[in-house]
Amino acid sequence: MHNIRENDFSRIDLNLLTVLMVLHREGSVSRAAERLHLGQPAVSGALARLRTVFNDPLFVRTAKGMSPTPRAEALVTSLLPLMEQMQLLLFQPPSFSPATDAHTFRLGMSDWVERWLMPGLLATLAREAPEITVYTTASDPFLDEEMVQRDKVDVAISVGQGVPAGAVREPVTRMGFCTLWHPLQLALTSPITLEDYVSHDHLLVSYRSASHSLIDEQLARMNRTRRVRYVTPHFSSLPLMLKQIPALTTVPQGLAAGWAEHYGLQHSATPVSVPDFTLSLMWNKRRSHDPALLWLLEKLRSQMRS
Repeated sequence: MHNIRENDFSRIDLNLLTVLMVLHREGSVSRAAERLHLGQPAVSGALARLRTVFNDPLFVRTAKGMSPTPRAEALVTSLLPLMEQMQLLLFQPPSFSPATDAHTFRLGMSDWVERWLMPGLLATLAREAPEITVYTTASDPFLDEEMVQRDKVDVAISVGQGVPAGAVREPVTRMGFCTLWHPLQLALTSPITLEDYVSHDHLLVSYRSASHSLIDEQLARMNRTRRVRYVTPHFSSLPLMLKQIPALTTVPQGLAAGWAEHYGLQHSATPVSVPDFTLSLMWNKRRSHDPALLWLLEKLRSQMRS
């Protein structure tokens, strides 16, 4: 206590710091105002006061929204754990009751993970935790780590392998790949042969618009190639395309049953040796004692393993 200079705190209040944190997370004055249940002029006024207090622009307008300055980044990095500790100390109960407590969770995942995981998980939450709200944010292996580090999501369901500073990555389950097509477009039987595989066009999912994958590297070792006709970052568009054109797509195995049931697709083991991948849960280490998050993690583990 002897090191605290009380007069320093007279220039700023906690509400301004809250605006700073939400602006950093949302990257938009209008979205920050919505989250804080304030008018845009109030948030703009708070930002003006923050700029005066810290003698820095803090956020600059770009084509993608409000971009934080280095000073803002440094402030948020230092303040976030302090604000979370203060919230836990002052406002959050030491326990979480899913049957009665209202809570909002933010999950980061790719669209195929959402299709595979969320129907079952949301049904469980509806039964056991009726006051829970879930927001999903589109993610991929190149974005997961930053989202967790910057507190954009509470949990990322990730196929990446890195463990960023201050984060926890917990491997949960492994999954392979399968190849799908529509029987009205391609008269193939399962299991398909390598000759079948390289004789037809392919639809490829790539988060960075690359037209090659591990499969193409394996084919090259066998002196074979395939023609990739279409590249997209979205899995969800593929089933309807396969109903329209004679093509194959190779996707995570967890999608096969649902796509077969809902779109009439057929599937086969992929006739190219590709390693299985690991699906992990990743969250910020600061949250490891949050009872609500611990409850959600257990539900996620159970659903992913089933």
